[in-house]
Amino acid sequence: MSPSPKSGRKSAARAKPTARQRHPRLNPMMVCDTAFRLVARRWLADLTANHDATCQGNADALHQMRIALTRLRAAISFFAPMVSDPKRTQIWAELKWLHGHLGVVRDLDVAIEHLKASNKQASPASTDYRSWNSKRAESHRQLARVLRSARYRRLVESVTGWIESGPWSTRKGKQAAQRRGSPIAAYSARKLARWQERLLKKSRKLEKMDAKKRHRVRLLNKKLCYSIEFLEDLHSDRRFSKQPVALKYLRKAQKSLGRLNDDANRQSLTAALERDGVQASLPFLGSKREKRLIRAAAEAYRKLAALRSVSDLRR
Repeated sequence: MSPSPKSGRKSAARAKPTARQRHPRLNPMMVCDTAFRLVARRWLADLTANHDATCQGNADALHQMRIALTRLRAAISFFAPMVSDPKRTQIWAELKWLHGHLGVVRDLDVAIEHLKASNKQASPASTDYRSWNSKRAESHRQLARVLRSARYRRLVESVTGWIESGPWSTRKGKQAAQRRGSPIAAYSARKLARWQERLLKKSRKLEKMDAKKRHRVRLLNKKLCYSIEFLEDLHSDRRFSKQPVALKYLRKAQKSLGRLNDDANRQSLTAALERDGVQASLPFLGSKREKRLIRAAAEAYRKLAALRSVSDLRR
């Protein structure tokens, strides 16, 4: 049987998550194809480095694996005009498949941790704990099968080959060559400006959005966050001087939207278990707390809009 979160301390001793190693740095004049390869290799390496520990049930390793996958997808989106080719469509679908499997177990881990934090007096042998841990163990067994499958191995091999020498890297034509040869700083300044404008537009009237629309805003926020982070080496360039401040506001919004999303996931998981006849009660956010989180995210976006950062990079 796969280890459950309550045996995490034992499994951690033999299956520790792997920390990200140092990688070559970006510089403003580095061309986009080189920059993409450096960034994509970094996140693919983080993904595979945490594979074994995740298979053994380590919750921290699973979290790191999922973060690496999300960052890899963000990098592919960021460089989409350059790397779009038939192979990318297939790879994107497979990455989405893997992300879904990792997400199921991660959502359960978050729900279990919330249950522990909110009900510290309850015994681990209580009905609620047994229900959630049983579901987590079942979901992890399925995830372990996925991670040990031929499909997963093919995915890693395919992504590795595509990053290094996919069709995008040899496409003929002046526009394709310009995209590959454009300096990363110039390209990134324009790209971040467009993504920020899009996020600010999507986040308007956040207070009136339902959970699904807020989730879409959160995903766009996360992509922008991760992109600014992997461009950290460029922050000393004057065109990126305000990015650390922009990132601060994005992280504040992300924190609030993340808590709202976690609550929505807990409600869905609880409903699914109860439909199966399993007692799975969890505390949810009250309406006042939910409103405070939404206001906090909206305020962060107002401050971001007032910050003349990415938008000024066009000038």
